[in-house]
Amino acid sequence: MGASAKWERGSVVRDWSLAAVVAIVQFAASSGADTHQTGVRSLDAFAYLLLLAGPIALGFRRLLPVPVLLVTLFAALVYVLRDYGYGPIFLSLVIAFLTAAVRGPRRRTYPIIAVGFLLLVWPLPALLGRDTGSWQVFGLLAWLGVLIGVAEGIRSRRTVRLAREQLAEAVRRDEQARQARAACEERLAITGELHDVLAHSLSLINTQSSVALELFDRKPQQAAAALATIKTTSKEALTEVRTLLHTIHAGEPASPIAAAETAVADAPVPAPAPQPPRPARHTPPASLEDLDGLLAPARATGLAVETKIIGTPKKLPDVIDVAAARIVGESLSNVVRHAPGATATITLRYTPASVDITVDNTRPTGVAARGGPGGNGIIGMRERAHALGGALTAGPRPSGGFRVAARLPAQVRTPDTDDAATSSTRP
Repeated sequence: MGASAKWERGSVVRDWSLAAVVAIVQFAASSGADTHQTGVRSLDAFAYLLLLAGPIALGFRRLLPVPVLLVTLFAALVYVLRDYGYGPIFLSLVIAFLTAAVRGPRRRTYPIIAVGFLLLVWPLPALLGRDTGSWQVFGLLAWLGVLIGVAEGIRSRRTVRLAREQLAEAVRRDEQARQARAACEERLAITGELHDVLAHSLSLINTQSSVALELFDRKPQQAAAALATIKTTSKEALTEVRTLLHTIHAGEPASPIAAAETAVADAPVPAPAPQPPRPARHTPPASLEDLDGLLAPARATGLAVETKIIGTPKKLPDVIDVAAARIVGESLSNVVRHAPGATATITLRYTPASVDITVDNTRPTGVAARGGPGGNGIIGMRERAHALGGALTAGPRPSGGFRVAARLPAQVRTPDTDDAATSSTRP
């Protein structure tokens, strides 16, 4: 709104500045033009009033283009009919015509010019006894053709400019929509991975609960170990569910999750089923623990990949481990697609609070294949990192090549722990 107001104020200033310049030109040059013509009336106060009427009207040319054209035409007509000499009074009429022809409809603008020619040039001046030679008639007619051509050129340029602006705006909206769709698709992918993690955890819980029930009387120590595993696994799974659902569905109350926890805690232990439990249909997701397996698809394409590990590797929560593996895999896929002939270096840095992932590649030595729409790999990786409370950057390296750097928390952050951390930092 502020930019629009500034633009409007600037347009008003330009219009009135132009009006002032036109008024000065008409006042200064009309006296000379009048004295060089014979049989014309000398300029008087009314003539100067007519010379001033056109420039004043030009101050409103953007707001009322057709009425301004009529005012300038009327002032010029009265000027000519009172036998003042032909001169710069037509300058206001020319500017008003160009403005109206560009901004107004042709059917309302061009007929006014035709009427003006009949009244100001021929035949009305000749009928009133004004000396109008054929050179004057045809010369002014030619100038009218030039003005119409200039007006059409300006109108065409303005139309092309507006079309380009609309196209640019449409492209910008399409890009925003594409990024929004990519973010939604990535959130769906994250929920799918959450399903895989939960399937793995629930399968383990189911197996350990069956073991605990089977050994509860005969081997209580092993049954207690199984129950401890169930407690740890279920706690981690619930934490991961709460974290990702809080991130994906921001603003939704956590009461359904709390109700689910309460229901799990209060539910009685079911009797062992007579048949053995069916294994869950689950494909283990990629993991940093199996780094060689994670890098195998990229190496199979001929990409040379080096690894560097800083710190002591540790087991990460499943959802963080999966996200880290996906970031590594997607980064290597980008190297294969966009930097043929390059080599890649994977650096994993483990700290008590985070795991840092850096994927560097050198300059490509081959030519990347062109064609096809751009992917959403970086958007997806950034979405994964943000969903877990981490961060990711990607961009060219100063020395050449490309770098993807991500930092993921070592522990899953929950809304409760985030609130507690925030409150603990307040004075």
